[in-house]
Amino acid sequence: MSRTYRYQEIADSLRSAIAEGEFGDEGVLPSESELSATHDASRVTIRKALEHLRDEGLVDSRQGFGWFVGGDPFRQSLDTLETIEDQLAAAGRTSERRVMAFRFREAPGDVAELLGDEVLEVVRLNLADEQPFALVTVWCTASIAAELSRSDVEQSTFVDLLGDRLGGARQVISAVAADDELATVLAVEAGSPLLRVRRVTRDRHGSGVLVSEHLYPASQTEFEVTLRHPGASATGLRLVAD
Repeated sequence: MSRTYRYQEIADSLRSAIAEGEFGDEGVLPSESELSATHDASRVTIRKALEHLRDEGLVDSRQGFGWFVGGDPFRQSLDTLETIEDQLAAAGRTSERRVMAFRFREAPGDVAELLGDEVLEVVRLNLADEQPFALVTVWCTASIAAELSRSDVEQSTFVDLLGDRLGGARQVISAVAADDELATVLAVEAGSPLLRVRRVTRDRHGSGVLVSEHLYPASQTEFEVTLRHPGASATGLRLVAD
């Protein structure tokens, strides 16, 4: 006979409560201390039960907010060069862009190889339904950036501003863990997994125009690609050496 651990029993109870809608429209769970008292269990056991449910995608947590019923992840397509705002709007979700930094600076090493020594660096926080959704850093080649103002990038995306000059883009998706600073900005626990999208966008002549890094809480987004025929496969998948 298999043994059932206490945290599994608590997870089962919470799973049933979620299914029955006991946490209301907002889906906010009681605090860990309240759950500890309700289930007569230690905070360690409660946390293990909640983390078990988080692994299933049923709950999630946000720094300073607590635990809540998890929603379906936002799905982004890899088939087209669309902005975050476009895809959020298509999904019926509200979006907001907050520019946190706008400055001309010496380009980081890997960016300098593509865009030259001086770039415009823009750091912005994207929100979906008023919650942090993505931290985006964009580096733009200085010759084009000279035409742009902070107001421009606050009101429009780089794709909108430079659309007629852009050709194709290449992006690489990987995973990183949120450090303390990223955890605070994205309202997640330190150490939480983040999806990291690194994109290089070129003009119609093949020269680098933009380099961007997008960081998404992994529990809130997923990427999909459409394979056009039965024999097609996703290209570019590779193992990363330790």
